[in-house]
Amino acid sequence: MHRLFREHPQALGMSWWSHAVGAVRIGTDMTRAGAACFIHAIVPGWFTQTAGRTVERLHSHMIARKAGAANPGEWPDYEI
Repeated sequence: MHRLFREHPQALGMSWWSHAVGAVRIGTDMTRAGAACFIHAIVPGWFTQTAGRTVERLHSHMIARKAGAANPGEWPDYEI
């Protein structure tokens, strides 16, 4: 159970709760951007920059979290 719930967050220097909140926020942003892509496929004039801006914002957010972490060298290049 420790491996499933605590190993990954602890390796990143995070609590289970802070990791869960961050993952939900990132997942919500990704889901919204995905929905915008589906809508954009039907109506190309809508949501023309939503996915790209979301990816850029999330990338900046993840880089900042990694840089501010207690052990940034332990963080993977990607992070959720």
